[in-house]
Amino acid sequence: MEINNLFSVKNKVAVVTGGSRGIGEMITAGFLANGAKVYITARKAPALIEKAKELSKLYDGECIPFPCDLSTSEGIDSFSNMIAENEDGIDYLINNAGAAWGEPFESFSEAGWDKVMDLNVKSIFFLTQKMKPLLIKRATLEDPSRVINIGSIDGLNVPGFPTFSYSTSKAAVHHLTRHLAAQLVPENIIVNAIAPGPYPSNMLGSAVNSDYSEIEKRNPRKRTGSPEDIAGLVIFLCSRAGAYVVGETIATDGGLVKTAGHILG
Repeated sequence: MEINNLFSVKNKVAVVTGGSRGIGEMITAGFLANGAKVYITARKAPALIEKAKELSKLYDGECIPFPCDLSTSEGIDSFSNMIAENEDGIDYLINNAGAAWGEPFESFSEAGWDKVMDLNVKSIFFLTQKMKPLLIKRATLEDPSRVINIGSIDGLNVPGFPTFSYSTSKAAVHHLTRHLAAQLVPENIIVNAIAPGPYPSNMLGSAVNSDYSEIEKRNPRKRTGSPEDIAGLVIFLCSRAGAYVVGETIATDGGLVKTAGHILG
């Protein structure tokens, strides 16, 4: 029951998609700071490679980059093959890579719909499928492997922005999490989802012109999420402390979903 053992991820191997910025970078940093080796992927190679070097140095750990496009089957195959060539197994798969698209309802494009659904939903299913043999290698009854899918409170609430495919994709992620949890738990692989609210990121920043003040004012906690908030939740779910939590979608949003209607009137 000692706390360092209860929440330990030391010497584990984690894969974080979209790990070079935003929430993915926060999760990667949390793993590295606590002794895990982390593989990260994103589409933009120079930024990904630079971020891996930066985080490895900052936390005196191993952050290994592999640029690819997970919205394609070729990208998923190349990434999963690279991991298999370098590791006998992995402990954690964090399906974080995602995209958003906003257009008025009347002109919302098929390209915007497909781009978001391919990366946000389809890639989670097929990457988890490809990574299953690696997850099984480390999985035991006492210490199961973990898959965490990053959804969004936009998949729980109706968002204020015209991001129709994004909110739909995140609702799909939450349900896919339950389906995958039922499929994989007999093999000692635990699947859960996290639904973040507002966290500083390129995605949210572009929607609010990098001005978070109004979002902070409307949040019950009067702030946006911090790296500690998201990394702490991921570490809980991946550690011994979270080993009995299965198929859940946990919001980390400062209370927006459950209390904001009451607070804001």
